[in-house]
Order: sequence, then C-alpha cells, then structure tokens
Amino acid sequence: MASDSKQVDKKIDSVDKTVLRGPWNDPELAVEKRVNSLLEVMNLHEKVSQLTSIWIGATTEGQEVAPQQNEMMDYVDFNKAVDGGIGQVTRPYGTAPVSAKKGARRLSQIQREIVKSNRFGIPAFVHEECLSGFTAYGATTYPIPLSWGASFNPELIENMAKAIGSTMHELGVHQGLSPLMDVTRDLRWGRCEETIGEDPYLVGSIGTAYVKGLQKSGIVATLKHFAGYSASKGGKNHSPSQISTRELFDVFLPPFEMAISEGHAQSVMPAYTAIDGVPCSENRALLTDVLRKDMGFDGTVVSDYFAIIQLAVNQHTASDPTEAARLAFMAGMDVELPGMKCFDEDFEHLIESGDVPIEMVNAAVGRVLRQKIEYGLMDEDWNPDPHVLRAGMSMQKSVDLDPPENRALARHVAEESVILLKNDGVLPLDANSPKRIAIIGPAANDYRPFLGCYSFEMHVRANHPECEPGIRIPTVLDRIRDEFPLASISYAQGTSILAHNEGAYPDEKEQINEAAALAASSDVAIVVVGDIAGLFGAGTTGEGSDDCDLHLAGHQQELVQAVEATNTPVVLVLLTGKPRILSEIEPGASAILQGFYLGEEGAEAVTKVISGAVNPSGKLPVSVPLVSGLQPSTYWVAPIERNEHVTDVDSSALFPFGFGLSYTSWALSDVCWGATRMKTDGSLDVEMTLTNTGEHAGAQVLQLYVEDDITSVVRPIKFLAGYCKLHLDPGASKRIHCHLSSDVLSFVGKDYRRIVEPGTIQLVLGFDSEEVQAQHTVQVTGPVREVGSKRDFAAEITVLA
Repeated sequence: MASDSKQVDKKIDSVDKTVLRGPWNDPELAVEKRVNSLLEVMNLHEKVSQLTSIWIGATTEGQEVAPQQNEMMDYVDFNKAVDGGIGQVTRPYGTAPVSAKKGARRLSQIQREIVKSNRFGIPAFVHEECLSGFTAYGATTYPIPLSWGASFNPELIENMAKAIGSTMHELGVHQGLSPLMDVTRDLRWGRCEETIGEDPYLVGSIGTAYVKGLQKSGIVATLKHFAGYSASKGGKNHSPSQISTRELFDVFLPPFEMAISEGHAQSVMPAYTAIDGVPCSENRALLTDVLRKDMGFDGTVVSDYFAIIQLAVNQHTASDPTEAARLAFMAGMDVELPGMKCFDEDFEHLIESGDVPIEMVNAAVGRVLRQKIEYGLMDEDWNPDPHVLRAGMSMQKSVDLDPPENRALARHVAEESVILLKNDGVLPLDANSPKRIAIIGPAANDYRPFLGCYSFEMHVRANHPECEPGIRIPTVLDRIRDEFPLASISYAQGTSILAHNEGAYPDEKEQINEAAALAASSDVAIVVVGDIAGLFGAGTTGEGSDDCDLHLAGHQQELVQAVEATNTPVVLVLLTGKPRILSEIEPGASAILQGFYLGEEGAEAVTKVISGAVNPSGKLPVSVPLVSGLQPSTYWVAPIERNEHVTDVDSSALFPFGFGLSYTSWALSDVCWGATRMKTDGSLDVEMTLTNTGEHAGAQVLQLYVEDDITSVVRPIKFLAGYCKLHLDPGASKRIHCHLSSDVLSFVGKDYRRIVEPGTIQLVLGFDSEEVQAQHTVQVTGPVREVGSKRDFAAEITVLA
C-alpha cells in the first residue's frame, strides 16, 4: 500500500468521527487495564487496522524505493487506509528529502487525520531507519555498525544511540528499525557493513548498548534480522541460510537473547531468509517457541518490508497475499510493514471464519496498543505536534539536525573505530613537516566512501540529484590540506571505484601511470581506496550489492601496486564497507589504516590518526581473510579447519579478529588467576595489571578468550568471553578484575539442551584473538549442568580503583 505525500501536504477531507473517551485514556490506570478496556470495545476492523501501516510518500510511479515495490504494493487512498485506524506510519522523513520543519508539520497533520478517522482517537506509531544515524535529510551521519564493533566501546555506542534517538523523538518518531544483531559470516554478503562483527558476544554487547541508548531517548529499538540472515547461501541477499540448529542457537541467537534479556528490546523484525526451507516470517518455532517462550520476549514482531507478501511472490510458500498473511500471523507476526497488502479485508474474513483465532488477534493488537499506551499516545494530553513544533519555537527558525555536539560525537566514534593494521614507523606523519605528500586514489577526494547504505545521503538523496547534500562531509584531501599546512600537497585520482557500473575512468592505464609518477616524486604517498555503498547493485557494498570477489572494486588494486612499485613509502587508507583482500598489496605498504564507512567526520578521524593527534585504538570486528575464495570465514572455526594434514586451504587470516596496532606500547603483568578449578555451577576470578609502557596516551582492548579442549560436540577453537577498553596516559597502569561465570562456557549439546560440561579449558588473555599475553589451564568439575535462558553471556570485567 502506498500513498502520495501530496495528499497530506494539503487538507485531507477525512471523515471526522466522534472520538470516544474511556479508561484507556487514563494514565493513572495500570497499562494492562487500559489495553483490555480498549480491546473490549473495538470491532474486528479496528483491531486489524492496528496491525497495518501506511507509507506516506512512496508512490507506484517512477523509481521504486525497493525492488519489486510496484508488484508488492497497492495504491490505497489515504482516507480509506486510515478509516478505522492505522498501526504505523512508515518513514515520513526517510523516503524523500524534506526539511525537518516541513516533515514535522506534515506528520502532525497526518496524525491529526488518523486520530479523527477512528472512534477511539488512536494515533499511529511512527518508524524510521536509524542504522548510521536518523535517516532524515540533514541529520548527523555516524559510522556504520562495523565501526561500532571496531570501537569495542559499548558505552560510547550507547551514547551515540541516545543522541540518535533524541533527534528522532524531537521529530515525532517512536520506533527505530535498528540495530542489526546479525553475526557476520560470509563477507560476500552486501549487508556485512550493517553488521557489528563476526563474534556473537561482540555483536550482543555492542548491539545491546545501542538498544539501551535508543530506548533511553524514548524510541523503541527493533532487533533484526531474526535470525540467520547473514548466513545466506553464497552471500546472496535473501537466499536461504545454510545453518544447523546448533549453529543457530550458539552463534546467531545469543546476540538477540542478550539484547532482550539485558537491553529489554521492545521490537523484533524477522529475517527475509529461510532456514531449512522455512521462511523466518512464517516460522512459528522461531517466532513463538524460541522468541516468546524461550527468550521471554513480550514486545511487537514487525515484518521486514514486504516480507509477508514475499512468501507468495518470492518464497512461493503461499498461494496469495491472504495465505501469506495467515502463515505469518499464525507464526507470530504482529505488524505488517510498510503497508497493508496482506493484513486487509480478506484477512479479516479469515478471522471471522475461525481460520485465524480471535484470541491471537487480541494478543497481537494488545501488544501494539500496549506500546502506544506506554509511550503516552493514548493519554488525554497527547499532542500530535512533534516537539520541534511545540509552543515557544519560531515556525520560521530551521531545525538543526546536525548540531556541533552531534558532529563531535560522530567524530569520537570514528576516531575510536580507525584500525591501524600495519606500521613500519612511517606513521604518524609530522603535521609541521615540509614534506612532499602525494594524495592518490578515488576515495581521497570523494565523501561517499564514508557513508553506509542506510545513510540518508546514499539511501535516499542518491535518487534525488537535484537536491544538495544536507550535511557537510569533508574528504580526506580536504582535511590533509588543513592538517599539514607546511607540506606540498599534490593529488591524483588514478582510477574509479564504480568502474563496473559507471564505465572505466577515461584513459585509466595512463591515469594510473600518472599517479605512480606523482608518488615517485614525493616523500610519501597516501593512497586512499575503498567502497561506495548503494542499494541493489548501485554500489560496491550495501543491501543487494553482493560480491563474487573480495578484492578492491574496479582497478584500485592495480593503482596501489603501481604506487608501491615506486618505492616511495605508502600509507594505504582503506575506506570500505567490509574487509577486502589485501594479500597482494599489504607487503608493499609501509602503513595500513582501515576505516569502515566512518560517517560524516570520518575524514577528520583518519587525518588526525595520520598526524598522530589521535592514537588509533580500533580493533578488527571481522577478520581480514588471506584469500578471496575462503568464504564463509571467521575466527569461529572448528579445530579440523586448521588441520593442514586434511586440506591444502589455509584458513588463517591475514589480520585476525580483534587485531589493531597503536602508536604506544602495552604490557600485561601481575596476572593472578585465582584458582585452577571451577565447578560447572561455579565461577572464577582473575586479576591483572595493564600498563601503557610507551610515550603516547592511548587505549587498549584487553580480550579474554576460552579454548575448550574436549567437548561432546564440535566447538570452535576459541571464543571471546569478555573484553574491556581502557584509556591510559604514558606510564599509567590499571588493575583489572574479571569474574567468569561457568554460564559463559555453555553450549548446545547433542540433545539441543544448553549445557556446561566438566573438562579442561584454557583461559587466554591477549590484545587480539591470536596473540597470547597470558594463559591458564582450568579444570571444570561437577556434573553436566543445564543452563536456562537467564544466564551470564560473558565475563564481567571491571577496572579497580
């Protein structure tokens, strides 16, 4: 279902029903009493309407916002759509460029018409994307989730999410369709940029921090995609996921469990993909048995866009939209997004006939109403005007969605996310040196390699070239010129990132040779290469922009090799949406910096790292593979996969998970392991001292890994059991305490129960997944213990006073 925004830019002639007031409007009553009192008086159409949505601004004419949109949406008149009520309004700010004030005025009018069009004056929940910031014109664009993971700093990500949510709240939005809790498995998948990393606990801890921040600001967080989407076959978007039940429960579900148990996430979105032949959107075992019964989730389950109708159109498990609606709803789906293609009048007939139990309808509608009541939408004093339109604010004054404090926060996240992969001493460069610096590469003078697929600039404004960028995004070339005022700066593009769909850069070979000649005449060459995000083939990464080859796009590798051949020191800067194959260009680089779509302040962060004003502290949230064909590939591998006697494929990484260098040096000392034995229902305490032994202030991530020697089922060689990021001045030390519960050792056994087994484990402390700073053998004793859904997900690590 779609509706053109022009309908609501002018007066809508809706039917003005008399609004009935009752106990549901009394904020003094318990929420459940208010919900039940409303359910008792609503008719069937009014109830089903709460399970639907309307997409203001999406049309069936011209360019589609999503693939097959015209096939999967029906045009419905606004007045008809909202007659009886509506559950959600879809992306009023994130569909086309609109100023904050104009969007807020339009949303206010929409909400007033929705309230007038149903007997009980129930407003709509408003949702938006917010993966790398509020997806709205002019809003701050933060680094992507891979960069959140690279920061290894949950507190920082919580603060970022709180800032994002606060902006959304001011503009009348109630729900954000983030974060992704998918665990990276196959780097060919275009949506790797949207994931937090390849380790379940890193994804869970960072994602949970995002949930807490977003919901503290008054925005419902939506966990997606439940579950296994990132393991799609061949890394192809929407393809079936090839994962076992045990892998599902040990790798893909724990981040969701953590965000529900510790973050109290209030919404979940099922994945497009199918597991063992059953699409997640109609998988009752997943959405009801696992999510609601086992995990105790009591929030709303909202469909991914068009996921229900796709059961008929793409998955072919339903014959028509009505059958798709029945399958999804009976599985546990509450709300259809972005429209009402399936939850329509025919679906109401299924309820009337008894094919869909009214008790399930009441439960789903109750969950929707509960959120609306909890967020104040049913209170007598609810105001349809977003906060930016409230009394006291000048209607002439524009709303700044990218204030200095937000830009500073975006810069902070970017600075803590830059990863130093290699350095032979060439970095940092002296900002006051009169060196000849060659800036080379297609990502050096282009702001797009800093933006993820779900940033407003790449997701929406890319389809509106007539509209100027809504935010200021400097390039690396801009910032290098500012940072090195005494240097002689020269620039050559050399090649194009999007050569595969824009055509090769004119006279490409000649341009590469000219760039190499420029490098040869310089003291140092900063070569900036990377990706450009885009939807469904419009970019080198992004939703529907999947890879067959993980090398740098276009002829960027040839450019790097040509510059390296000059023997001029090369600082290689990677601005990508995923790890790229570096095996052939790593040896020739003097230094390598990795940034994963660092946001609007990314150029500032990269430049400050190059000059040494910022000491890099980012760590790899995903391994950098040695070869392109080794997919899926993460550090979570079984021992047999590293056995050189049974395969000639080297599964080791060029740079391992958790890796990242610093401009200072670090030492771990005085490790007190506490005990050599731990019961299957017990715990163990460890203390150690971390010291900055170098000459620069910096930050280090202490990482604790567990290696389980013998288990009843095949387990990974090691897994992350906890981490802690500490900022220390030169010569400073901190004493750290680690409390490890035996719960952390649990896994799904042969009978699919989560258990802790007795046996021998190794505890390993280090600064990445391969480096060993300290190691300790522990005997786990006692009987096999079953672990419930409420458990410790990782070691508790604290810094002592």
